Amino acid sequence: MEDQQIGAINNNLYLTRYAYGEQLITDLPHPQLDLIVTIPCYNEPQLIRSLQSLRQCITDAVYTEVIVVINESIEASPTVSAQNKRTFEEATAWAALHSTEYLRFYILYKNDLPGKHAGVGLARKIAMDEAVRRFEYWKKPEGVIVCFDADSICEVDYLQAIYNFFRKNPHAPGCSIYFEHPLEGDYEKDIYEAIIDYELFLRYYVNALRYAGFPYAYETIGSSMAVRSAAYQKQGGMNRRKAGEDFYFLHKIIPLGNFGEINNTRVIPSPRRSDRVPFGTGKAVNDWLVSRQLHTYAPEIFEDLKQFLDTVANLYQVTPKAFFDLMQSLPESLRGFLQSNDIENHVERINRHSASPETFSRHFFQWFDGFKVLKYIHFARDQYYANVPVAIAATQLFEKLGLTVPTSSRDLLLAYRERDRNPAHP
Repeated sequence: MEDQQIGAINNNLYLTRYAYGEQLITDLPHPQLDLIVTIPCYNEPQLIRSLQSLRQCITDAVYTEVIVVINESIEASPTVSAQNKRTFEEATAWAALHSTEYLRFYILYKNDLPGKHAGVGLARKIAMDEAVRRFEYWKKPEGVIVCFDADSICEVDYLQAIYNFFRKNPHAPGCSIYFEHPLEGDYEKDIYEAIIDYELFLRYYVNALRYAGFPYAYETIGSSMAVRSAAYQKQGGMNRRKAGEDFYFLHKIIPLGNFGEINNTRVIPSPRRSDRVPFGTGKAVNDWLVSRQLHTYAPEIFEDLKQFLDTVANLYQVTPKAFFDLMQSLPESLRGFLQSNDIENHVERINRHSASPETFSRHFFQWFDGFKVLKYIHFARDQYYANVPVAIAATQLFEKLGLTVPTSSRDLLLAYRERDRNPAHP
C-alpha cells in the first residue's frame, strides 16, 4: 500500500516537473488530513506568536498541518542567519511540545537558496509544494492549502471557517480570507496612522474595481488566502517573485470560476515597518512615515474602466462597424490602451470560439484579466490621471456609491471594513 502511495507521488506531473526540490517531511500524513497551513518565515523573531495563534483555534476535529519554511539566501547577512537559526531552534522545540493528532507543526529551514530567487515567493512555493506532496500521498487533490504569515495572528474560528467554506463550496478552487490590520497596540502612533492609509489603499482598489464591474475583484493578500491542491497544481503552483507573489498567484486561480471569500473569521497581519520586500505592508508604512500620506489611483481611472466594462456584452458577435463605433465612444485612456493591446484581433478570436454570450464573457475576461486591468490602470495613471491621496480617492468612491462618508480616515476605513465583511456590491 505504501509503495503504491509513494508511486502516486512519483507519477504526479506537477511534482515531477514543477515542484521545487525534493520531499522535506518524512512523517506520514494523517489519512484524514484536511488543511495544511503554509508559512514563509524570514528574519522573524515572533514566529511562535503566530504558531500559538493557530494552536488556539477551536475546531471540530479538523486534521491540520502547519508547514513553516524558514528561508535564507546563500548571500544572507550573518545577522539574518543568526536570527533564522535562533527561530528554527526555538520553533522546533515549541512544535515538539505542542503538536497533536489533529494539529501538527513542521519547522523547515532552507538556508541554501540561490540569491537570484530567494524571497517570499520561493518560500511560499517550497511550503505549498510540500503540502501537495502530503495530500498526494493519500490521493487527496481536493485538500486545502492555506497561506499565512509568520507575523500574523488569527481568530480562534479561523481553521474551522476555512474547513467549512471548502466543504460547503465543493467547486471553489480557492478563496480570499477577511483581514484587518490592528489600529492600536504596542507600536508608536505613527505606525497605526500609516496602516490606516495602507489598508484603505487595499480596500479602495478592490471596491473601485467592483464599482467598475470587473468580475475578478478580490483581495490578494499572501497571509489571507487558501487554494485547493488540485487548482494549485493545475495553474502551475506558486511563483518565485520576491514581492507581489500573492497577486500574481491568485489571479491565475480566480479565473477558474467559483472563487470565494471567507468573511466570518479574521486574519490580523502585522502593521510593522519592514524593508524585506520592495512593496507591500512594510514598504508602505516606511513610505508613509516619510511623506505622511499614501497616494493611490485616481477615481477617474475606474470611471473610464466602468464605461468600457459596461459595453463588454455588446462585443459578442459584434460587427466591424459596431466595434469601431464602440471604440470611438470610449474615453481616450481606454481607447489608447486597448488599441495598443490589439483588442480588435482578440475580440475576433474570442468570438470565433464562443457559442454564447456567457462563453464570450468568460473567455474575454481570461484575456482582460487582473494583470491586464492593472496594466491599464498604470497606463492611465502615467498618461492621463495622476495619483491622488488615498483618503481623497476612498472618499470620492464612497460618494459615487451613494454612501455616507465618515469624517476621519480611521472611520472611513472602518466603513470600508463593514462593507467588505458584509458585501452587497453593486
